Amino acid sequence: MEDPVLQREFRGHKNAVTSIDFSPDNKQLATSSLDTFLMIWNFKPPSRALRFMGHTEGVMSIQFSPSGRLVASASLDKTVRLWLPTIKGESTVLKAHTGAVRSVNFSSDGQCLATASDDKSIKVWTVQRQHFLFSLTQHTNWVRCARFSPDGRLIASCSDDKTVKIWDVANKLCINTFTDHDGYTNFVDFDSSGTCVASASSDNTVKLWDIRTNKLLQHYQVHSSRVNCLSFHPSNNYLITASSDSTIKVLDLLEGRQLYTLHGHKGPVLAVAFSRGGERFASGGKDTQVLVWKTNFDAFNSTEIYKKQLKRMYPDAPPHINDIYPRSSHLHTPQMHSIEINPRLEVADTQTSDPSVIDIGSSPSFPQTTSHSWYDIPASQDERQRMDFQHFPASSQSPPLSPLRRQEEKNASLLVSVADHEIIPPVLSDTLEHIVEQLDILTQTVSILEKRLSLTEDKLKECLVNQQKIAFHVRLAD
Repeated sequence: MEDPVLQREFRGHKNAVTSIDFSPDNKQLATSSLDTFLMIWNFKPPSRALRFMGHTEGVMSIQFSPSGRLVASASLDKTVRLWLPTIKGESTVLKAHTGAVRSVNFSSDGQCLATASDDKSIKVWTVQRQHFLFSLTQHTNWVRCARFSPDGRLIASCSDDKTVKIWDVANKLCINTFTDHDGYTNFVDFDSSGTCVASASSDNTVKLWDIRTNKLLQHYQVHSSRVNCLSFHPSNNYLITASSDSTIKVLDLLEGRQLYTLHGHKGPVLAVAFSRGGERFASGGKDTQVLVWKTNFDAFNSTEIYKKQLKRMYPDAPPHINDIYPRSSHLHTPQMHSIEINPRLEVADTQTSDPSVIDIGSSPSFPQTTSHSWYDIPASQDERQRMDFQHFPASSQSPPLSPLRRQEEKNASLLVSVADHEIIPPVLSDTLEHIVEQLDILTQTVSILEKRLSLTEDKLKECLVNQQKIAFHVRLAD
């Protein structure tokens, strides 16, 4: 059995990384940071990373929609944004909270969004029209996280009031409250079956409950500092946890023990997440780094892992003198520990460089639709490839594009093709990017000239109308 291996290291944020999420197709990784930016990283080596600017304060949470066509972000600036994860950088803003927003989470069908805030409330929104639906307000302190169950019927939330609450979405009622933690809880989530809830707490513990029987199933105290985040493996056999003790722990939920202790971050680890298939997981921390790990252990069942780990940690002991004569009881087995992995002690990878970053400012909000929206309808892979993400039709028939619009899309497609091309030399790539920048400037100049021309035409029409009125009054006077 192979251990988890560090695959990639992304650097581009300028402050602590607060949240991580894999795209549904596992081709991209979205991250948020206290530097006010969210970034989308491509796993294809030559591809650029996209840095989205729009929030005015630190971004605390980020998530792809189930279709992958939207990204939601929550910020300390009291807003939630829905982004189109393309080079256009268009977004719309949801405002209803009166405090910092700590968490965003899509329902599994992509129709609803849950947000958690320092105003002690959880709010639920429709994604299609970005309308506020209802609030859940029984927490008595900051709400740090709120997550939908896989079937969308429940919401789990955790708060600085040291409770984890389970809510019935249909009735908008709190149906259970867990008070087992001694500290406030930073993160909560359902397993893929929807029957188990896990929470990470400032009391250095991780707890798992069965919400059918409302009983505490497992309790882990494996970290030496507060636990900031956790993520279930899709099989529900493993759980990864991130802590301020600068480590990541891999827990075997079937055996009820820790498998690995992963080192790599220089400081508190704030975010961790498995990919949709479980073959990768990623972590982010206060050191501004994003580390992507290959899981490796997900191809084995828990029993095999347990046996191999025992053999590695506790090799067969040499014969004891009491085994020869006379026979008597003796103890060989030391206390059990996890396998320690520190990729920093390995040979440095000098071949993989950090991807270049394209800064994308927040453009005006994308329009809303009155019928089924483009991001609510599931699409096949071929349909997604054919779909044009650069414009958003309000009806089934797209309006004709102006020359200015066509030029903007041409510039964007040129930049994307440059970013995804595998054989363009760096010098040529820089030259093409410079050309694209100049085209953007020309596009903006043409736009300004078009506006001025329109104003001039309006003034000219006004002058002609006034001239006709004066001539008419002169004829009447004569």
